[in-house]
Amino acid sequence: MNEQKSAVQFVEVSDDFEGQRVDNFLRARLKNIPKSLIYRILRKGEVRVNKKRIKPEYKLQPGDVVRVPPMRIPDTVETELPSTKLDKVSELESCVIYEDEHLLILNKPSGTAVHGGSGLKFGVIEAMRALRPQAHYLELVHRIDRDTSGILLIAKKRSALRRLQETFRNKTVQKYYYALVAGHWDPKDRRVNAPLLKNEINSIVRVNPNGKESETRYKIIENFEHATLVEASPITGRTHQIRVHCQYKGHPIAWDDRYGDPRFDAYTKKTGMTRLFLHAHSIRFTHPSTEEVMTIEAPMEATLLRCIDKLREQSPMKENAKSTSTKSAAALRARIKTKKKR
Repeated sequence: MNEQKSAVQFVEVSDDFEGQRVDNFLRARLKNIPKSLIYRILRKGEVRVNKKRIKPEYKLQPGDVVRVPPMRIPDTVETELPSTKLDKVSELESCVIYEDEHLLILNKPSGTAVHGGSGLKFGVIEAMRALRPQAHYLELVHRIDRDTSGILLIAKKRSALRRLQETFRNKTVQKYYYALVAGHWDPKDRRVNAPLLKNEINSIVRVNPNGKESETRYKIIENFEHATLVEASPITGRTHQIRVHCQYKGHPIAWDDRYGDPRFDAYTKKTGMTRLFLHAHSIRFTHPSTEEVMTIEAPMEATLLRCIDKLREQSPMKENAKSTSTKSAAALRARIKTKKKR
């Protein structure tokens, strides 16, 4: 394995990193360095703050000067940001639906991971850092699955990240997803409470009494002959929560490669569907700086809209159901058209 030795660095702490532990500061800055090595140089006193030895739990203050010692860095880990000439990177610029000095909100396309790793050279966060070279701080506020499309928040200041993540922990953020599920969803199933347990080896999540408490609320948007368009709102934020809760109720989501039903996928393929039909379409949260309550909405891509249109065409329309479906369709499109609300 080839290595290169870094030079000693003196980093002045900006307001964005106020209150961050020095060990976490180093782990974020030295992404290619093993965590064990970072704690070793802290214990040995090679990392200094204002020329003084500090402990890993020391909380940084604006104006602190951190001495980062020279280290041998393995070059086997990808360190460069992706080229902005790559289509998958440049296309993300058009996915930005809201931006100010504190945060950036994307309508993430399906098939794009939020970050690199596990064989992926880059994800959304690395791509946005390449597209925003002038931004000295860009960090994910939360995550959504690679195959899920829709709203993704990125903080442009550490203070914004702290405040937004606190609202997520306090469950004051409201998130809404559209999902196309197999069969007819029972209107009585407005809330699914089922504990979820993740297998750490293969990352498969199952309903298990030994799992973590998990709750998702559901609302029927429109019924079709063999499918239902539902709106799902997760109260807790477990891995694959909406997908597993839908499967648990006997209504897997279209084109879910882990928890889906191949027969339902074959049915929806006739509409042109080849991707997971799960879209984070709306979020309501308090702005980290202005304290304004914001509602941001993200439109669904054309593939999902065409699927809905074709399912309507295929569904036998009774007179008493036709007006309901028409109203649902109008309401759905009205909501989709609104991208953001300041």
